[in-house]
Amino acid sequence: MTAATAAPVGTDSPAAPGRTARLRAALLHRGAGKLLVLAVAAAVLVPIANAVWSSGLWPGALTVDLSAPLGHVSDWIIDNRDTHPLFLYFLGYLSNAVVIAVRAVYLVLLALGWTGVTAAVTLVAWRVAGWRIGATALVSLLVSGVLDMWVPTMQTLALMVVAVIASAVVGVVLGLAGGLSDRLFRILRPVLDTMQVLPAFAYLLPVVLVFGIGVPAALLATVVYAAPPMARLTALGLRGADAGVLEAVASLGSTARQRLITARLPLARKELLLGLNQTIMMALSMVVIASLIGAAGLGDRVYQALASVDVGGALAAAIPIVLLAIVMDRTTAAAGARLGSEPSGPVALRGLRGWGLAAVVTAVVAVAGRLAGSTLWPTGTTVAIARPVNDFKEWMVDHLYSGVPVVGGTADWAAHFTSWILDPLRDGLTGLPWWGALLIVAALAWLIGTWQTALTAVLALCAIGVLGMWKPSMDTLSQVLAALVVTLVIGFGVGVIAAGSRRAEAVLRPVLDVMQTMPQFVYLIPVVALFAVGRAPAAAAAVVYALPAVIRITTQGLRQVDPAAVEAARSLGATRVQTLRQVQLPLARPALLLAVNQGVVLVLAVVIIGGLVGGGALGYDVVTGLATGDLAVGLVAGVAIVCLGLMLDRVTQPTERRTRKGA
Repeated sequence: MTAATAAPVGTDSPAAPGRTARLRAALLHRGAGKLLVLAVAAAVLVPIANAVWSSGLWPGALTVDLSAPLGHVSDWIIDNRDTHPLFLYFLGYLSNAVVIAVRAVYLVLLALGWTGVTAAVTLVAWRVAGWRIGATALVSLLVSGVLDMWVPTMQTLALMVVAVIASAVVGVVLGLAGGLSDRLFRILRPVLDTMQVLPAFAYLLPVVLVFGIGVPAALLATVVYAAPPMARLTALGLRGADAGVLEAVASLGSTARQRLITARLPLARKELLLGLNQTIMMALSMVVIASLIGAAGLGDRVYQALASVDVGGALAAAIPIVLLAIVMDRTTAAAGARLGSEPSGPVALRGLRGWGLAAVVTAVVAVAGRLAGSTLWPTGTTVAIARPVNDFKEWMVDHLYSGVPVVGGTADWAAHFTSWILDPLRDGLTGLPWWGALLIVAALAWLIGTWQTALTAVLALCAIGVLGMWKPSMDTLSQVLAALVVTLVIGFGVGVIAAGSRRAEAVLRPVLDVMQTMPQFVYLIPVVALFAVGRAPAAAAAVVYALPAVIRITTQGLRQVDPAAVEAARSLGATRVQTLRQVQLPLARPALLLAVNQGVVLVLAVVIIGGLVGGGALGYDVVTGLATGDLAVGLVAGVAIVCLGLMLDRVTQPTERRTRKGA
């Protein structure tokens, strides 16, 4: 096995070039056959389509106007929200339950006081993840207080506790359904894709129409966005359970329910904790967007500061969001890593005894704080960072925007990126005949996949045309492709460096945490200040948001390559570059394809944010629909973004699915 793996690297094995040549010939022959079929189909169908509907943009005769039916739906919701039994006896009770749950958690946090909350979070992090994470939690909460953000932090924490619990419950239920039934898994997969790819702005409007402005709408939007990772990883853990263990349990006469409780769920604990980790991170990333529909807390502080062009104030509220995310990420990740290992620490502090001691210490500290008359953070111990941050931002604008010798300023970079890359790409896509775009997508998807994936990609693109969103979708696609290429080039390069150096990975990890958890809104003003309003800052925001996932997945994929294969390649005299190119990258192909897929999803997620800074196209349409209450404009543009994501997913990912199917 090792020799076969390492043979392509060296030149000592005469059989390796022959096998490689035969494989390439087979792939070329298969690809040529597919292209020939497409060429024949195009020769027959294109003249007919051109004669009936002409070339150019998507023909108007094939579009469907949904503004009238969606307008009727919006009017019906508004007219019946206070009288219909569905709202009075189901959605109304659901809304009240959400409000009561969030308020109850918030009141508990206030009752504990800043001393009790700090002690509780620190001790939980210490018990679950060790003293280093406990110290990180302590410092994070102290920083939140020093920045005068204690009350907003508690408001956000209360909302996140309820949202994460609700998201985890929904995700586990969906994951159980998909993990135990192949048919339900196939049904749920496009639903989860839609929930994860559909921009939050697109479903904020229907959520607000049903629940109104306030906490219930914010929590439901967060659950829709944060539940899919939990569902996916739960299903993955259940479907990947050791068949031998399940067979042994079944041989003992256990029922399906007993097998689930005693075997499947325990075997899937790591996937469940990873799903919880991702759900927490996704929920926190929704904090600012939720503030647009009435959620108080740190997100609202960020949004209000940005509305008054106060970058320093926005940063002061964003820092606690990032710190909360880092603490929760480290705690849940450490809990997953410790599963199955022996508990550490003194014997007296292990198990329930340790948790009991932590509860007693928390109660004592909370009571001491209340007796001292200090339930909220002391006002005399806060530090204002808004002014120096704003001064630094102004200095950057004055010195980097233009007039920089040799390299030029950021305004020049944005102008060149727009005129050299974005404009030609947009003009090429919008000028391409509609049937030409369909043929290109069909060819790309079929060459690297199956006819089913090619058909799905073509139908997704056709749906965009039928919705009447062809031109803005091509504009958005040009921005997505440009940002995706930049993201993958930087992400793969940095991922390769991090995979080869533990020190580099340790340095990058907090930076990636900040990039991934900092609300996108915080980037908008400095990005616009440095690059001006337009499509270039929209692409920059998308790159910054998508980079962490690409870097992390690439690093993990390269790290998981069989060390024996790498060692065998080096023993045959391969250089580091040869080993990377001929062994590590091919063996890490599934992880790299996943990185491409996540890059597409995350870049699309920022398309709406791009609409706020001059990106235009679909992002602008969704924002306009939310601002004007026009369900047709916002929802149709959001569906078009989902179709773009589905098409790009099928074009970049079918090889992996076909391989798994064949396995």
